[in-house]
Amino acid sequence: MIEYLVEENRVLRAQIGRHRLRFTDDQRCRLAAKAKKLGRKVLEQVATIVTPETLLAWHRKLIAKKYYGSAFRTPGRPLTSSAISNLIVRMAEENRGWGYRRIQGALSNLGHNVARTTIANVLKRHGIEPAPERNRKTTWKEFLRRHWTQIIAADFFTVEVWTCRGLTRVVVLFFIDLSTRGVEIGGIASSANGLWMAQMHAISPIPLMASSTANAF
Repeated sequence: MIEYLVEENRVLRAQIGRHRLRFTDDQRCRLAAKAKKLGRKVLEQVATIVTPETLLAWHRKLIAKKYYGSAFRTPGRPLTSSAISNLIVRMAEENRGWGYRRIQGALSNLGHNVARTTIANVLKRHGIEPAPERNRKTTWKEFLRRHWTQIIAADFFTVEVWTCRGLTRVVVLFFIDLSTRGVEIGGIASSANGLWMAQMHAISPIPLMASSTANAF
């Protein structure tokens, strides 16, 4: 019987030739289970429709699938919501001296239980340094708020006026007090060259106050 089945397999393989057979998962499992019992040496002596290497590879996948536990894994720690992340960033930016523990306590008071490492990761992801480094630096917003009453901004605007030579464009230098929004005209000229700016700087007290801050902007 065995000799007949072997010879029948040879005839079938000769008819199939190089055509690739398609197997279902159930067929692969059945063949792999029987092939493992026979072993590689016996399989090499039998004219099978699948090579011994393929049969044993199917068996290894069958065993690996049995012990693959991804389908039974529970979800890991959920990602921090964008609302909580934004709140953490806002607390760190508005309170530069607050460390991770202080932010954690503030979030707890609002009903949010967030771990210290989560807060650290959120701030690191947004490029925000820890409290000691943040506290040593001054932002532009803080600088402006502290010196708001001493800052004067300077700029130019142009206006078309009628003169004896016809319609002429003149340049107006003005200053604005940021705290009161008061505007002062520094000077008017047909062209704002370096000589005229030096004269404005020499004769007007407002440019003397504004020159350094205006350049900063």
